[in-house]
Amino acid sequence: MDKIIQITSGRGPLECQWVVAKVLKVFLEEAKNNKIDYEIIHRENGDENLTLKSATLLLKGKEVNGFLETWIGSILWVGKSTFRKLHKRSNWFIGIFELEGLEKTEFSEKQIQFQTARSQGSGGQNVNKVETAVRATDLKTGQSVFVQDSRSQLENKKLSVIRLKEKVMALHIQQLERRVQETWNNHLNVQRGNPIRTFSGTDFKKNHQDRSFKKDRNRLKNELKNYRNELN
Repeated sequence: MDKIIQITSGRGPLECQWVVAKVLKVFLEEAKNNKIDYEIIHRENGDENLTLKSATLLLKGKEVNGFLETWIGSILWVGKSTFRKLHKRSNWFIGIFELEGLEKTEFSEKQIQFQTARSQGSGGQNVNKVETAVRATDLKTGQSVFVQDSRSQLENKKLSVIRLKEKVMALHIQQLERRVQETWNNHLNVQRGNPIRTFSGTDFKKNHQDRSFKKDRNRLKNELKNYRNELN
C-alpha cells in the first residue's frame, strides 16, 4: 500500500524548520527498521543550513498503516532555541499529515506522443530541411515540450523525454504543495497541545522514562521511614 505524507513546519519559525530536519532523520530510521520503503519526492529547504520547511515522502510496505499511526499528527520538541539564545519559548510544534486521495504521478514513456518538425531559427527561418525537432506530449496530463537543441532527431527525442518528465513532476509537486497547505491550515490549531510524539534536548532524544531509579529509591526510603515511625 502506498501512502504520501508530509512533514511540515507550517507557519512555524526557524526553530520549527530545524525540528522538521531532525524529525525527518528519526522518521526515516524507523521506517527502515520497520521495512518500510520510502522515497523523498520533494523537500523545501529552510532559511538556514540543516533546516527544512517541509519534506514530502512516498511510503510503501505492508505495515505502513500501523507505522503511520505512531506518527500522524503534531510533533513536539521541548528545548531552548539554538538560533535565539534568549528566547523564552521552549515548546515547538510541527505537523505530519497524510495526503489522502492523491496518488503519486507515474511517468512512463509509453504515455508519450512524439511529433517531429523542422527546426526553426530566429524569425521563423528554416535552419534544417530535415525534421529533427521533436514535440513530446504526455497524454495523461496534456503537458508538452518542444526540443530542437540538436541536429539529431534521436538526441532531441532523448532530451524531450527528460524535460517532459521534469515538467510533469513539477506540476505534480505543485498539486501536492497546495494539498499540504490545505491540510496544515485545517489541523494547525486542532493538533497543538496533543502531540503524538515528544522529543527534547539539542540531542533530540525521544522522551523516555527516567532509568536512574532515584525517585523510586527516595519514595521507598520515605515509605520505610513512615513504617518505622508507625511501629514505634
